[in-house]
Amino acid sequence: MKFVSRFCGLLCVSAALQAGDAPNESDFYKITTFTTPETTAMEVGSIELLPGNKMALGTRRGEIWIVSNAGDADPSKVSYKLFANGLHEVLGLAHKDDWIYATIRYEVVRMKDEDGDGRADTFETVCDKWGVSGDYHEYAIGSRFDKNGDIWVCLCLTGSFSSEAQFRGWCVRVKPDGTMLPTCSGIRSPGGVGFDADGDAYYMDNQGPWHGACTLQHLIPGTFQGHPGGNTWYDKAPNMGPRPVDPLPEAFQGDRKRGTKDNHVDPDRLVNERKRIKELVPPVVYMVHGKIGNSSSFIVCDQSDGKFGPFKKQLFIADQSHSNISRVFMEDVNGIRQGVVIPFRKGFASGLIGGRMNAEGQLFAGGSDRGWGSRGGKPFSFERLDWTGKVPFEMHEVHATADGFEITFTHPVDPKTAGDAASYGGREFIYAYREEYGGDEVDEFVPKITKAVVAKDNKSVRLTLDKLTQGNIHELHLEGVRNAEGQPLLHDVAYYTLNEIPKK
Repeated sequence: MKFVSRFCGLLCVSAALQAGDAPNESDFYKITTFTTPETTAMEVGSIELLPGNKMALGTRRGEIWIVSNAGDADPSKVSYKLFANGLHEVLGLAHKDDWIYATIRYEVVRMKDEDGDGRADTFETVCDKWGVSGDYHEYAIGSRFDKNGDIWVCLCLTGSFSSEAQFRGWCVRVKPDGTMLPTCSGIRSPGGVGFDADGDAYYMDNQGPWHGACTLQHLIPGTFQGHPGGNTWYDKAPNMGPRPVDPLPEAFQGDRKRGTKDNHVDPDRLVNERKRIKELVPPVVYMVHGKIGNSSSFIVCDQSDGKFGPFKKQLFIADQSHSNISRVFMEDVNGIRQGVVIPFRKGFASGLIGGRMNAEGQLFAGGSDRGWGSRGGKPFSFERLDWTGKVPFEMHEVHATADGFEITFTHPVDPKTAGDAASYGGREFIYAYREEYGGDEVDEFVPKITKAVVAKDNKSVRLTLDKLTQGNIHELHLEGVRNAEGQPLLHDVAYYTLNEIPKK
């Protein structure tokens, strides 16, 4: 989609900008790729931090490796020790009291090394109260321990549409005593589960039925996350209350790609279903398909207190298909969580699945392209992302307002370009909330940015739009904005999911 009006005021600025002035992601965040053991395909599905600056890597091949020196400046010092094998897709790891807990397809199992030889020799089932049918799609994605000592496990449906085994399509919590507590229904195909700085839990769902794009979902106990396929198990979860009503199955009518006066696509479909289904929680953020990614995976919260750069307490979301990481800022509006996703770092070697950040602000990531291709090009990888110490010129936060958005920046802006409404552009759209697989961007509208007011400290700008639509994704472009040194933004596009419009 081209926005003619957006470019009208940018031609002179674009002509003046020399190619060498454009910032590069690698100037600010450096990727280190590790050599992995030749005896295995290191398809990293999960990562956990261990005492002594070590970490555990769980793989899709059912192995757990203990890694030493991965944080060292010299990547050649990294070493690996096989801790356990013969497991079934280690897509979650946690550590407590010398035990390593692994979430695998059919259970949470814990293991430890009793004789000190570096290999696990004691294995104990912690919880296996959910079902498994043998269908390829029935992955189980597990978290580390939350503040209550629970492990959150998100269970894929059987295939994309149905639940043929108990609690498939649910999030459950495994309590410290091993009991299982059903927590949320409505899950389709989780790719990662994690926590924000306050300890709230989230998971990434992937595009498919009832999901036009991948989404960041807030795991509020007792809620319905959007896919009704697993709701058949409510009679096994008395703590959850009655089964929610199912979303209406009809697809959008009319032109799904663009609404018109004569053939209008209802832009508020999920908003309307929220009114009808009281348990339904909307996505916090849509990871816009084909632009942000196609297969979202791990969730990492920056709690390094500035050691990873200027984005403290924000979330970093990986994508398996695009081999990239995006950044999410969230806020609460009218009691509902929503936020913005901004590109962050591309160029990883394979499809990212497992990730973890240490207290030093080093983000470890790895994955695989088996089953799904990835832009990285390598069949598997284990890598580290480090901040170089240079602060990129970026949108820092994007806040919704009653009539537009307020954007803060990591550098002071040039008030002339940032205060010119012609420096900005964008559109809004939404995905059909429907039972068919995926969906087009529908009901597109190009709002007019009527005003851009720069704050006195030049660190933020308030945009006024002639239209905001509740429930829509609002795509913002800032190609014309420059910092005080005349440099463009490292990433000049943001996608805000407007579940609620502030009252003022």
